Amino acid sequence: MTGFATEIALAALAAGVAAAALLRLLPTVRLQLAALALFAGAVPLGAVILGGFVMFHMHADLEVLEVAAAAALAGVLAALVVAELIARRIRALERAAGELAAGELAARAPTSGPRELAHLGESFNEMAAGVEQLFDARRQLVAWASHDLRTPLASIQAMLEAIEDGLVEPGAYLPELRAQARILARLVDDLFELAAIDAGALTLELSETALSGVLESCVRSMRAEAATRDVHLEARLGAALPRVRCAPEQVERVLLNLLTNALRHTPSDGSVVVAARPVGGELEISVEDTGEGIVPGDEARMFDRFWRAVRSRARASGGAGLGLAIARGLVEAQGGRIWAERRDGGGARVAFTLPLAEREPALRL
Repeated sequence: MTGFATEIALAALAAGVAAAALLRLLPTVRLQLAALALFAGAVPLGAVILGGFVMFHMHADLEVLEVAAAAALAGVLAALVVAELIARRIRALERAAGELAAGELAARAPTSGPRELAHLGESFNEMAAGVEQLFDARRQLVAWASHDLRTPLASIQAMLEAIEDGLVEPGAYLPELRAQARILARLVDDLFELAAIDAGALTLELSETALSGVLESCVRSMRAEAATRDVHLEARLGAALPRVRCAPEQVERVLLNLLTNALRHTPSDGSVVVAARPVGGELEISVEDTGEGIVPGDEARMFDRFWRAVRSRARASGGAGLGLAIARGLVEAQGGRIWAERRDGGGARVAFTLPLAEREPALRL
């Protein structure tokens, strides 16, 4: 009888080990724990039933206790194994979180195991990647801002030293000093505005507006520069554009920025066209040019801070590289979106959208 009880105990123990291995294959922690509970209850119950059968036929109380103890041990063993597996994955997540908190931005959590823990690991990794990108952007912002601030400051310092040494009259450098001071002021203003956009502190007063007048005014204000560059500037607005909900002065600022960039990168005898059309529940405003076009892969990077198409980053080729980043922030603050794409016939097309104003329902007579 003792041999029979031992066999039952070993079989229950083997069942516990096999159940632990099978429970690992379940996709979720909830299912693993539910299956563990069922197993932990089913094995002792089965052992008790089997023990009762043995006791009924052989009157062996000790053997029944041995079988029940073996079954309970199997349930406990399976529970401990599954709990250790779950705890190991949780410790891996905890370790990755500690490394990230300590400044190890490349720390990543495992994404294997039950569905909940896998999703938690994926979410953690997405968050860690976002934090790493944020720190990279901050480092780049400091480096690029320092570069763009250093150039006018060095120029101002050189001119002041020349004046102090009596090499030139103070009035000789006065216009250039004013120009460099304007560059610094504009850059600082742009940086403050970008900070407000990133912090969500930018507040715009939106109103229902017909933008035809705003768009035409922007085109008129840029005609002189277009003529100087021998570029044909045209507006194709169509008839009766629908009203949109926006901040008109900020729309004008975005469009002027896009027109300035388009004229800067369009050669003589080229053309720049401003167009507007309703698309779905939005008004799409676009600026198309026949200029240099967009290098493949730069369509999204154009709206990054301090981005310039010219890799040398010479100031003579453009501004500080903040205009498109600010334009994106202003458009998104008004509920729109902005993007850039290459034109089939050459050149570039930059477009942004604004939500249409809600129409009042017609009165029923």
